[in-house]
Amino acid sequence: MTDTLARRATGPAGASSEVLVRESRDWREIERHLADDRPFAAYALGHLEWGLFEWARFWIAEGPDGVAVVMHALALGATTVTVGAPSGVEAIASLHHGPRRSYLSTTAPEHIPALRRAYHVTDTLSMVRMSVTPASFRAVHGEVRRMRGRDAWKVNALYGSEGGPTHYSPESIERAIYYGIFDGDRLASVAGTHIVAPNQGIAIVGNVFTDAAYRGQGLATRVTSAVTEELIERGCAEVALTVDPVNTPALAAYSRLGYRRGSPVVEARLQRRDLLGIGPALRRRRARGRGARYGANVEVVDAWGTGPRDGQGARPHDTDPGEDNA
Repeated sequence: MTDTLARRATGPAGASSEVLVRESRDWREIERHLADDRPFAAYALGHLEWGLFEWARFWIAEGPDGVAVVMHALALGATTVTVGAPSGVEAIASLHHGPRRSYLSTTAPEHIPALRRAYHVTDTLSMVRMSVTPASFRAVHGEVRRMRGRDAWKVNALYGSEGGPTHYSPESIERAIYYGIFDGDRLASVAGTHIVAPNQGIAIVGNVFTDAAYRGQGLATRVTSAVTEELIERGCAEVALTVDPVNTPALAAYSRLGYRRGSPVVEARLQRRDLLGIGPALRRRRARGRGARYGANVEVVDAWGTGPRDGQGARPHDTDPGEDNA
């Protein structure tokens, strides 16, 4: 797209006035655009794995602020990820809303104003991504047990102990990597994975939770360490997780394992403002007409004022207060 970008019209202060939007199925291209901050983009990178890629759609926008990528996926529930230039995120959101409702698993704080023009954005969480590499990882050992599909009911009982809904299937526990600590037959603490992407060399740890009666004993550190260690043994060059930046005990526990603080992340629930999709359909028609001069499947929108001016999936079980629930 370099030569077409060079021919675009100019806008204020000589900057390009256009954002070029297109869908991509080239996983190498998508991977390249997500490479600047891999821990931040981990959910999107994970969906480049076969078994998830078929259920995901990726849009790329190139404009005056740089490149943006937006992913809408369905394999793990309706999930949205936004990465890159805010003007590009807004341009894509104005044309391709995705599911009526989805969980925004990863976005940057500066993307929220753009997203609000296309979605009702609710239940926002201001988080921070942390990540560890084989070189920085420091294991904390103790007695833990690898969880299997037959343990799903125990995992659900623990997650539901404070009244929240939980519905992890035996298949999802078996497919992921979960470790737990037991007191007799009672599951006291557990940690698992959201994404394991061996071909991308990255994974995401989550669902860390400890029974209220067992908190303050470092159990969350041990189960998180066990999950991280297996991921690294499987060849993951980076392991990421998300944590509340004011959760000092959790930050300290993960830092003890070698996790390092990275980019801020916002999570939220999204609902499209235009539920019938009439506005986006009309904008796509106009954008395709403007993009015809650049070639097939290119949509062009104005970089200044790209989005519409008119006008719930399950949240990951990640963010309860304290070291034992992060």
